[in-house]
Amino acid sequence: MENENKRRALGRGLEELFNNEPLDYGKVEEKILNEATKDSIQNIKLDELRANPYQPRKTFDEDALQELSDSIKEHGVFQPIIVKKGIKGYEIIAGERRVKASIMAGLKEIPAIVRDFNDQEMMEIALLENLQRENLTAIEEANAYKKLQENLNITQEELAKRLGKSRSHITNMLGLLSLPNDIQKDVQEKNISMAHARILSKLENKKQQEDLVKKIKKEKISVHELENMTSNEKYERKNKITKSSNTKNEYQFIENELCEKLGTKVRIKKNKIEISFVNSNDLNRLLEIMNLESDN
Repeated sequence: MENENKRRALGRGLEELFNNEPLDYGKVEEKILNEATKDSIQNIKLDELRANPYQPRKTFDEDALQELSDSIKEHGVFQPIIVKKGIKGYEIIAGERRVKASIMAGLKEIPAIVRDFNDQEMMEIALLENLQRENLTAIEEANAYKKLQENLNITQEELAKRLGKSRSHITNMLGLLSLPNDIQKDVQEKNISMAHARILSKLENKKQQEDLVKKIKKEKISVHELENMTSNEKYERKNKITKSSNTKNEYQFIENELCEKLGTKVRIKKNKIEISFVNSNDLNRLLEIMNLESDN
């Protein structure tokens, strides 16, 4: 009952905003703006605004900020920012860049739409925004998924649907958090790739994981070579796939093994293999596993 009440508590903010659509930070602002009327837009003093407290400090391109500031000086702020009322002043939900540029332009006020998001939803918005960052590391992405799953109190499958990603992608990313801290640090510092780390996270023995990391860094072992190496029986896997004789799909076992190796949804039908990917980064990850390169 407590879990049900926790889910219901989300019904006024993000859940209501997105209904059952995938959660996408890029659409938070778009949806709120589309619902806004002229009467719902008000001018708020810039010195009453502060950043989302759950959002890590971001860096902004100074040249781009100056360009936006010059445009605001000449034309004003075309698109209102989105804020929530805080204990003192307002917290920015979307539009922090416009706020900084408006301050640079010497403005005192900015048009804004006030929405009533609670602290939990502000945290979720910050997590969604972080997932949009181009320089996000695999461990940062995994931690964002973990926090979203905990905050929304949903299963991995439900989280995958809400974010428009495959279940296996979420599972594989969360699996990285089971790696020893030193290996997670290597992933953060890009000493080993996410694809290397995904294979290592499937192994049971932490000593073997650590030895393999040393080998990867010293001998520059490729993802394909690591996959072949760990297929050896001496490397015990956490979740073994067993072949079932009672299956309606004759290719089910092969599909399962490919899903396990590639970390994404794989379907075999009509003599074709369909491999799913969620974005260009995910595609590059798959190409790396298959020992291929992208021209993009």
